[in-house]
Amino acid sequence: MPGARAGARGGDARAAAEDSLEDYAFRYVPRSFRRWSALSVGGTALGSIAFLADFSIGASIGLEHGTSNAVLGILLASVIIFLVGFPVAFYAARYNLDLDLIARGSGFGYYGSIITTVVFAGFTCIFFALEGAIMAQGLEVAVGIPLPIGYVISTVAVIPIVVYGMRALERLHFWTTPLWLALALVPLVWIVFTQPDAVGEFLGFTGESDGTVSFSAVVASAAVCFALTPQLAEQIDYIRVMPPRTSANAKSWWASFVFSGPGWVIFSGTKQVIGLFLAVYLVTKVDPSIADRAVEPVKQFLGMYQSLLPDWIALVFALVLIVIAQVKINVTNAYSGSLAWSNVYTRVKKHYPGRTVFVVFNLVIALALMLMDVFSLISFVLSLYANVVMAWLVTISADIVINKHLLGLSPRFPEFRRGMLHNWNPVGPVSVGIASLLSLLCFAGAFGPRLQPFSVLVAIGAAVVVTPLMAILTRGRFYLRRSSDGIPSPILDRDGNPSGERLRCHVTGYTFERPDMLASAEAGPRGEVQFVSSLALALDDSDRYVLPPEPAASSRSGRGRKV
Repeated sequence: MPGARAGARGGDARAAAEDSLEDYAFRYVPRSFRRWSALSVGGTALGSIAFLADFSIGASIGLEHGTSNAVLGILLASVIIFLVGFPVAFYAARYNLDLDLIARGSGFGYYGSIITTVVFAGFTCIFFALEGAIMAQGLEVAVGIPLPIGYVISTVAVIPIVVYGMRALERLHFWTTPLWLALALVPLVWIVFTQPDAVGEFLGFTGESDGTVSFSAVVASAAVCFALTPQLAEQIDYIRVMPPRTSANAKSWWASFVFSGPGWVIFSGTKQVIGLFLAVYLVTKVDPSIADRAVEPVKQFLGMYQSLLPDWIALVFALVLIVIAQVKINVTNAYSGSLAWSNVYTRVKKHYPGRTVFVVFNLVIALALMLMDVFSLISFVLSLYANVVMAWLVTISADIVINKHLLGLSPRFPEFRRGMLHNWNPVGPVSVGIASLLSLLCFAGAFGPRLQPFSVLVAIGAAVVVTPLMAILTRGRFYLRRSSDGIPSPILDRDGNPSGERLRCHVTGYTFERPDMLASAEAGPRGEVQFVSSLALALDDSDRYVLPPEPAASSRSGRGRKV
C-alpha cells in the first residue's frame, strides 16, 4: 500500500499548507504571511505579557526573603534572561522561525530538538494552569463560582480565540492592552503618591528574613524568576512574523525586536516588583492577618481597589482586570503550546491532524494540573523547573554565540530542513543533559545545603561550558549532512533577509518560498530538477525525496552568510 500511504502524506502536507487556521505551526513563516508592520508585531507580542503570575512570584519571594533580597534577585534574573534571550530572539525575528526550528540547527538535530520542544510545551501547560487558577480564584471571590467549575470556565473560554491563530490574537491584544494597563497602573500610581508611607513600608519590609542582604537569598529569589524564561519562546511565536529588516524600517524593527523579544523581561521584572509592593501593602495596610494569601493576585488587586473605592466597584474592577489578563496570556499559552505539540507529533508520527487538535490536548493537560492544585506549590514547581529551563535555553544561546559566531563550528544560518540536518546532534542533548543533571542534584542538596540555592547558576555555567566543548570534541560534524540544498539561487536576499522567491513543490503542488525548499532526489519526467518543500519532507516517512549526504558536509558552509 505504498501508494495509499504516499497519498495520505501528500494530503497531510496540503492540509498543513492551508494557513488559515494552522499559522505555519511547524514551518518557516513566509513573507506572504508577514503583512504586519514591526511595531504592530511588537505591540501584539507585548500584549501577551499581561499575565498575573509575575505578581504572585514577586510576592512569594518577597514575603520569604524581604524586599531587598527579592528586588536584587529579580534584577539578577532579568539581566541574565535578557542576555540569554537576545541571540535566540534575534534569530527568530531575523529568520522567521520558532524556537523548535532554531534548535534543530543549533546543536540538536532534526529529531533532537523534540527534547527542547517538550520542555517548552510543558511550560505552556504549567503556566496555563497557574494563570487559569488565578482567573478561577477571581470568579470565586467575585461571583461565588466553585474553583473546579472556574477551572473549566478559564480553560474553555480561550478556545474560540486560539483556534484562529495570529490574526485573532493581534486584534485581541490591540483592543485589550490599554484597558489592562489603565486598570492595573492608575490605582497603583494613586496609592504611591497619596500614601508615601506605603512606599517606606515596602522598602523596609524584611519578610521572613532577618533583614540583611544575603547573596544566597538573592540567588534563591532569582531561581524562582528563572522559571519564567520560556516566556521568551512565547514571544518568539509572535516575533517570528516580523517583516524583513531593511534600511527603511531598521529603527522600528530594532525597537520592536528589543522590547518585545528579549525585552519582555523588563516588563516582567517590573510586574514582579509591583506584585511584591501590593503584597506588602496588603500585609501592612489592609489586612495583617492575610498571611500567605497575599501572594494571590486576586487578593492584591481587590485590596488595592478596596482601599480607594466602594467594595462593589472594587470587586467589579478586580474581576474585569483578572479576566482580561488571564484571557490575554492564556490564549498565548494555548497558542504556543499547540505549535509546540504540533512540531513534536508531526515529526514522530509523520501525520498532521491539524493545530486545533493540539489546542485541545494542551488545554486538557493544563486543566488536569489546575485540578491537582498546582498553584499552591508555585514557588517549588517554578524553582524545580527553572533548572531544566535554563539548561535548555542557555545551550541554544551558547551554540548561537559561541559555536556559530566565535568558533565557526556551527552553521550561522539556522538550518531547520529535513534532508539538510542529521537526525541527532550530540552537542545539544549532551549539554542539556549534563547541565540539568548537575543543577537538579544541586537543587536536591546532593552537593550540600550551602550550594543548594545556586542550582540554577550551576545549570547556566554547565551549559555555557559543555556546549562549545561538545562542538569542539565532535568537530562540528553533526550539524549538517549536506552543505548545499541543490538550489542555485541564494537563500537570503541582499539585506540578509530570507528570500521571497517562490518555487513549486512537486509533492504538494503548492508553491513555497525559497528558505522552505530543497532540490528533490526524485527527478521530473524529463529528468529535470524538481523541488520539494520541508513541509512535505516532514510528513513523509521515507527518504525518497531526500538528497544523499555529502561525504564531508562542513558546518562552516554557512559561516559567510550575512546575518
